[in-house]
This record gives sequence, structure tokens and C-alpha cells, in this order.
Amino acid sequence: MDLVEQYRKNGYAVIRRLISPAEVAQLAIACDKIHAEALAHGQSYRHGNLHYRLDQGELRMAQWASWRNEVLAAFRIDPRIARLLEPFLGDEIKQIINQVHWKKPGGQGDFAFHQDSRFRKPDQAYRNLAQSYVQTGLAIDPHNAKAGGLQFLPGSHLHGDLRLALDDAVMESRPQEAQLEAVGLDPSGLVYLDLEPGDFVLWSAYLVHGSSINHAGHFRRFYINGYVRAADCDRGEWAFRGGIPQPLGDAPTLVHYEQLYERPEPHYL
Repeated sequence: MDLVEQYRKNGYAVIRRLISPAEVAQLAIACDKIHAEALAHGQSYRHGNLHYRLDQGELRMAQWASWRNEVLAAFRIDPRIARLLEPFLGDEIKQIINQVHWKKPGGQGDFAFHQDSRFRKPDQAYRNLAQSYVQTGLAIDPHNAKAGGLQFLPGSHLHGDLRLALDDAVMESRPQEAQLEAVGLDPSGLVYLDLEPGDFVLWSAYLVHGSSINHAGHFRRFYINGYVRAADCDRGEWAFRGGIPQPLGDAPTLVHYEQLYERPEPHYL
């Protein structure tokens, strides 16, 4: 079964060793620099689309850290990614997600079961999600059950928007099988992603997934980039035009931060 067939059937596909150990090491250094900068702020921080999310002194996530680090910025438009995306999205592609997630050993790390489609707002700006949007993730560290790696429910993307119920925000809730049973899904089909550093995964906006606390002896760093067919999205930064990588411009464009143009200056949250 080829990559496209795997993706269409299961809602995700894994590419082993997309990048070399040397490239992983460079990205790990870049992540560590962002981690140190974020912690130095001492609380959640925003500057334009750049956002550091801190909870109880831990950095959970950095959004659009590519504005702060050239290594992260280069990887988001790596030609290898363009080639992988072309069968799904064509060669005119925007980017709406650029995130690094950290999971500290024994620290916070719960992500309730969810579909990424719930975050594609406003609805009119993100069209044809099943065909036009692909989420990607690169393992910087071993990514498995012990490390609080992603759990996927293969085939769940075929049900479209399931509107999974949550008692709290996704990042503040444990993944619970009862969520899945409530919408008629069988949790016995859940699988853990097992990735080595440099492995890469693509998944659908409608694929049900979640993750929990890291019980390994190392950080679990995961670099996430989400792409969309340009014709189906009114927001986002250009990633590839005619398949050609597009670096970030002089100023950020509207993605998810609705106050970008009213409050673009650095501030704490």
C-alpha cells in the first residue's frame, strides 16, 4: 500500500527517516533555544503570531516559532515536504499551523481526544477540510506510548466532523475512551504512534487523536506543521507556490490570532 492509499484508508501515513540524524540534531538545538527563550519570559507570551504557551512554569507549546528561529523556518518549507504534499494538495500550498510541542518527563501533557477540524475557524475561511488540509509532525525525540506519544483511531476520519464532547479545553483534559464511545466509535482500535527521531507523519483534519503524560526519561519534542490547499483557505502563510518554497515575509498574516492587526505588539497573557 503506497502513501496515498495508507492516508486515504487510515487517515494517516508514516514516513520513516525523512531527515538525517544530523538534521534532527540541528532541529533539536533550535527547539532548545526556543524552549529557553520561552521559559525566560516566565509566563505565556505573544508577539504577532508567535505565541509561547506556559502552564505552571512548563512550556507546552510554541506557535510560529519560525519567526524566531531560522532552522525551524527552513524546515517548514523543506522541498521534501512539498513533494510529499503534492499528491494531496497540489503545488499551491499555504500553512496555518507551525508549532513545537514539548512534554516534560512526568510533567503536564494531556491532550483530549479531538479532531483538528474543531480549530479551523471561522468555518468559511477553511473549506473542504477532508481534501484540502494535511497536518504533519516530525519526531525530534522517540515518540511512543511511554513518552506520551499520539494515539490515533484509524479510519475515524471517514466519519467527518464528530463534534467530540469535552469538559474543558483540549490541552487541559485527559484522553478518555468514553468520549469515543459517546459518538459510536470503538476505542479498542486505538493505536500509538511509534516514531524514531527523524520520522514524519501526515494525518487528516478529521482523524481522532489524543495523547497523555510523558513517562519516559527524556523530553518529547514534536514539530507540527499544518498545510492547506491555497484555493480552499483564506488565511495562512504561503509555504509553496508552484512547488517553490516561500520564506516568511516582513510581517505575519492572519491565521488564528484574531487580534493580529489590532494588537500585534509583544505582550503577556
